[in-house]
Amino acid sequence: EKLHISEPSNAYDFGQIINAVNTNKDKAACADLLTITDPKKLPVLLSNKLEGEILLIFIQSLECYVLGKDPGLVYQHLFYLSKAERFKVVLALLSKNEKEQVQQLFHLLSENQNHQYSLEDLESLKKVYEL
Repeated sequence: EKLHISEPSNAYDFGQIINAVNTNKDKAACADLLTITDPKKLPVLLSNKLEGEILLIFIQSLECYVLGKDPGLVYQHLFYLSKAERFKVVLALLSKNEKEQVQQLFHLLSENQNHQYSLEDLESLKKVYEL
């Protein structure tokens, strides 16, 4: 059944939704969650719960469902995701294939560049993602 996604009010709610999304590998539901969640709140909502699996489903959902509609929102989410606790740890543990998925999203962002971010912004964010 399709997950019903409503805006999480705190880290606990967000964690519950993320767990459900991740268990079902439901990228559409994850995209819904990321679309209604203010990117600035991501570091607080993720708290210390960021994992490689979560980072990857975010990347895949943003690429599949959000990029075509709103590349600016994708950029914002990537930017604030990099401010989350455990980000550096998770990044260090990504496999080569997983890193390539992140690289691909950055590539698509540069092709769909809009007024909300410059190519320079994108380049400096790529460095943060160690790409």
